[in-house]
Amino acid sequence: MAYKLNFLINKQPVEIAVEPHLTLLEVLRDHLAMTGTKEGCGTGDCGACTVLVNGEPVCACLLLAVEAEGQEITTVEGLATGDGLHPVQRAYIANGGLQCGFCTPGFLLASVALLAHHPHPTEKEIRETLAGNLCRCTGYDKIVRAVQTAAREVEHA
Repeated sequence: MAYKLNFLINKQPVEIAVEPHLTLLEVLRDHLAMTGTKEGCGTGDCGACTVLVNGEPVCACLLLAVEAEGQEITTVEGLATGDGLHPVQRAYIANGGLQCGFCTPGFLLASVALLAHHPHPTEKEIRETLAGNLCRCTGYDKIVRAVQTAAREVEHA
């Protein structure tokens, strides 16, 4: 039996009927064609599927879509506005905070949430916040520098 769900995704109202066993990740990728959110581990350990639910980072592979009913969801597709990249996206590019890009959407959204709550994070706070996101390509120094750069950019915006 399908459930009819309503939520805001990237500030757009979405109504969709889904089976109750589907995760938010499956609905985003397979039913709404929002493929920026990636499945890495399927167990909530890698952070590749991180989205924001009401501004808080959540592993979309662990959240049933029915649990997101009525919530505001932000995916990586919702960060840019028009032709302009989000300051965090620009900072990741400028600092080489990405390579293959598979983990990048999760890192970006975790970084956006961190800066929304802590506009001036210390390096330790950045590293602790991003500890749930794994990258096999960059090491983490460039990612940390990207968040520091984004914090300065947001501060001066």
